[in-house]
Amino acid sequence: MQTPTYLAAGLRLPTNWLDYTILGIYFAVVLGIGLAARRSVKTSLDFFLSGRSLPAWVTGLAFVAANLGATEILGMAANSAQYGVYTVHWYWIGAIPAMVFLGLVMMPFYYGSKVRSVPEFLLLRFDKSAHLLSSVLFAFAAILIAGVNLYSLAIVVEALLGWPQWVAIVVAGLFVLAYITVGGLSSAIYNEVLQFFVILAALIPLTILGLKKVGGWDGLSDSLTKGHGSDFVSAWGGTGIGSENPLGANWLTIVLGLGFVLSFGYWTTNFAEVQRALSAKNLSAAKRTPLIAAFPKIFIVFLVMIPGLVAAVLVPKIGTSGSGLQYNDAIPYLMQELLPNGVLGIAVTGLLAAFMAGMAANVSSFNTVFTTDIWQKYVKKDEPDAYYLKFGRLVTVVGVLASMGTAFLASSFSNIMSYLQTLFSFFNVPMFVVFIVGMFWRRASVKSGFWGLLAGTVTAMVNYFVFYKQGIISIPSDQGANFVSAIAGFVAGAVVMVAVSLFTRPKPTEELNGLVYGTRSPGMTEAPAKGDDAWYRRPALLGWGAVVLAALCYVPFSF
Repeated sequence: MQTPTYLAAGLRLPTNWLDYTILGIYFAVVLGIGLAARRSVKTSLDFFLSGRSLPAWVTGLAFVAANLGATEILGMAANSAQYGVYTVHWYWIGAIPAMVFLGLVMMPFYYGSKVRSVPEFLLLRFDKSAHLLSSVLFAFAAILIAGVNLYSLAIVVEALLGWPQWVAIVVAGLFVLAYITVGGLSSAIYNEVLQFFVILAALIPLTILGLKKVGGWDGLSDSLTKGHGSDFVSAWGGTGIGSENPLGANWLTIVLGLGFVLSFGYWTTNFAEVQRALSAKNLSAAKRTPLIAAFPKIFIVFLVMIPGLVAAVLVPKIGTSGSGLQYNDAIPYLMQELLPNGVLGIAVTGLLAAFMAGMAANVSSFNTVFTTDIWQKYVKKDEPDAYYLKFGRLVTVVGVLASMGTAFLASSFSNIMSYLQTLFSFFNVPMFVVFIVGMFWRRASVKSGFWGLLAGTVTAMVNYFVFYKQGIISIPSDQGANFVSAIAGFVAGAVVMVAVSLFTRPKPTEELNGLVYGTRSPGMTEAPAKGDDAWYRRPALLGWGAVVLAALCYVPFSF
């Protein structure tokens, strides 16, 4: 295990009444949105999926905001301070292609089949054993990831504002609990739209002032090149097979491990994200949800990467015992050094908003999966809809309390991004391989889903905890180990699925309509309304535009 993740004790911010006023106004608005959303919650579908009634621009912004949690703010800034410009890979190759694939290829299957969750799709395509295992694994992962966001919030609040960790955990947890329990997914989504703009208002001034402090981009890149070498400011420098670089990975593991397996596993099967698209008002809006989100995602990397790079210049030995600062301290350190009161209040509010958005996304997905995929399917069947609505609110309480309990598990990782990527390699990648094989291969049998999911999960864990942690194989960094674990889990799951399918009976062809690529269900044949064919409503155009734009962004960082 690594050194616990505590922010430096000297990072106390000089907050005053103006900063606390801004913070108080934000919390009041958050609760107000939750109370306003309560009026629209009359059924369990309203609570868990907003009645499938939201427009694409709302679900699109919520989609990207749900990802703007601990991973994005502290994690990616820490990544940049530790690994440099390699951070762009998590966005341009590690997010955009998968988001486009979700919108253009997978959303028609999710939305057209009328499932309420990602595991429910596995029930239709495979059998109850695959469905139950995926539901349990996802519910467990959701609580762990919600705990990451809550713990990150607590250590930031303790260091910046002086609140004890347990107070920050309880206060933030109760706020998230209040607005989700009252307003359901609609409350979470509309708050995520608000949080998206609050987060931008926090990060943009920090990025601009940070660049000014180090002499602009030229001054930043020159300082980093002198202190860390030219590869630190290059996306692909030093990534040849056999070459050494700060990330501890080569171009092959970056492309396959991050760009394909981890990325597609997260963005296409993580219900905390997919749930936002499933709440859209129609299939067209559902398809456009991740595509709309892809465009801000392309540029958000600059708002989290540049502060991390600036911190690496201002504190040359950050992350070592000689500096007194860990990589996770990059954003709080710049807030302390650069922001005046008022702007400081917005920045603190933005950080809290980011953590609550990440936690709310995972808690709302947890209550949906636990209620609809576990409780309703296997414990209490055929109860009135009002029962499941009431139970969903109760499970939300349980989810928040459990998140408080798992929050401190993140303390064993000095870079919380490494911890999250580890969780994704364990839980999202095996689910992705089951989806991708089942969706594109009709011969995949009903039994192969369970065994493929189990084999992928176990293999990824064995590779990380046994081969890597015990030193049986040499991998330079946790991130590199995560890439290898993801590839191993994907390959093992695919091989086992093929082997099991060859010896067990496939699902009848007539039961595969709308579940396998090349087949269609009535919900997938939606035609656009007359006069509703503007370019920004064309999913294919949006998707390819995002991919091309992301590819072009690599050019200035590749030479």
